[in-house]
Amino acid sequence: MKKVIKAIDLKVQRLQNKTIWLQNAQKVLENELSKLRLTEISEWTGDQQKLFANYYDELWKVKSTIAYYQRIKQLTLEQVALMREYQQAWALLKQDKHFSAGELNQMASVYEGILSASAKNLDQVLAALSSHTTQMTDEQRLNEINRAGDRLDENFNDLRRYNTENQILSIRRSKDLADTRITKSLYGFQ
Repeated sequence: MKKVIKAIDLKVQRLQNKTIWLQNAQKVLENELSKLRLTEISEWTGDQQKLFANYYDELWKVKSTIAYYQRIKQLTLEQVALMREYQQAWALLKQDKHFSAGELNQMASVYEGILSASAKNLDQVLAALSSHTTQMTDEQRLNEINRAGDRLDENFNDLRRYNTENQILSIRRSKDLADTRITKSLYGFQ
């Protein structure tokens, strides 16, 4: 009986050893499977990061392009307004009897200088837009457009200041109250 119990005990130990070995093998397989899944997840995550990086790069390019067009639109409208104000002021100055022909010639040369500078600044904007002419990054291109735009703003402010100075000078030269009223109405003052 003792031998039978020892034999059964040995068989049980062998079965336990096989069970432990199978459990260890199962753990090794599970670990390998987990590594494989982690690798798959890591690759998927990397692919997603690349996909979103490309997506955000494209969005950044679109944003830059929109910024170009908004600034260009603003500068174009400003140039149109500058020309409109020049034309209105020049038409009024030519009608004003308080300025001599020599003074009008001098005013015309000042206006010509302002208009020439604004056209030059607009040309610089167009040169910055042309990728064939100038090679620069989007940031550099937008900075160049903004610098030229700032100079165009200065031209517009110079034009307005000069128009105001001429209007004030004309009003000061008016001889009496009736002449002052006519001059003020000519320039749109109350």
